[in-house]
Amino acid sequence: MQHAPRRRLLLATAVLALVALGPGLGLGLASSPASAADAENGTKPAAMDYSKGGKLDLVASWPDRQITGVTVAGDGRIFVNLPRWNKDVPISVAELKPDGELQPYPDADWNGWRNTRHLSPKDHFVCVQSVVADRHGSLWVVDPAAPGMSGPVKGGPKLVKIDLKTNKVSRTYPIDDAVAPPGSYLNDIRFSPDGGWAYLTDSGIKGALVVVDLKSGDARRVLDGDPSTQADQSLVPKVDGHELRRPDGRTLQSAADGIALSPDGETIYWQALTGKTLYSIPTGVLRDASLKPSVVADKVRKVGTTHPADGLWIDGAGKLYVSNPAANSVEMGEPGGDLKVLVQDDRLRWPDTFSQAPDGTIYISGSHIQDSPWFKPDAKATPSELWKISPK
Repeated sequence: MQHAPRRRLLLATAVLALVALGPGLGLGLASSPASAADAENGTKPAAMDYSKGGKLDLVASWPDRQITGVTVAGDGRIFVNLPRWNKDVPISVAELKPDGELQPYPDADWNGWRNTRHLSPKDHFVCVQSVVADRHGSLWVVDPAAPGMSGPVKGGPKLVKIDLKTNKVSRTYPIDDAVAPPGSYLNDIRFSPDGGWAYLTDSGIKGALVVVDLKSGDARRVLDGDPSTQADQSLVPKVDGHELRRPDGRTLQSAADGIALSPDGETIYWQALTGKTLYSIPTGVLRDASLKPSVVADKVRKVGTTHPADGLWIDGAGKLYVSNPAANSVEMGEPGGDLKVLVQDDRLRWPDTFSQAPDGTIYISGSHIQDSPWFKPDAKATPSELWKISPK
């Protein structure tokens, strides 16, 4: 049996205090995000002025828990997810409480699936990759249902929509085998401004984008196998100054991963984690089910050259944020333009997923992928942190 370690609790004051927390708990919040001035449905986050750069502040940390996704809802609540990658996890989706507790969300039952206790995969979280709060009062959970990235559990891939007012699941969108085939791994998601459509990346063996009509529930796989959605097999990501390889020499090969949506909802941007090209396509093309695959592929545009990146984000002013795991940094610029370093900090190990709070503050997870048992077999657990970036 694993015993919960002691974890630090950061108080909102300048005083640091050490406290022992129970199982499934993490480091307390350094400060909670500012309350939304207007949390009505459809409200966009405020734009922050990062023209003078940004400063990185620790929000929470977990010495033995690996979070990948983070999102800040319109009411300021923070949610994270913990994928079932290297070992079983007691919580897949959690609300980060002000005292640092990771509270299973929406309830313990949805978080009840275990590696040795296979509950119904259609109504339990199996291996959650990302969580995103939309502008319409819902939290969305992307469950590729592929523990250890070994392929989806039959009937497991899905989107789960949770009503943030009632804290209840309001709808589940199953993703069938045609859209999430063997070897797939649904990764991240963005939503049309009207809340009618969802766009996802599949970073699995053969990359693709996935389009979901949220009214009908119909899902389609697009750009399946297209060069724009594939990993660059010739590229070996680097971290800490050396190539990232497993003990047997294998490298990290991850297809379409980070995804971002323009403020007007008309353009989707994405790139492979194992890649260095940012691509785009009009969302209207993705929504048109009558178009042949070749026509869709012809609408893809190369936006610019980047580097291996995990997370992408575009704020309300149209600024693009790109994570850079090799440099422990976050960069910012115009899509297709030069990227400038917003923050660089060696503590920011594997900057992963972005979210933006109602006041415009950027949050990002540090998922420590290079420190995981995949690459460091002697590691007993993978640590992680949640950070926020404020203007200087």
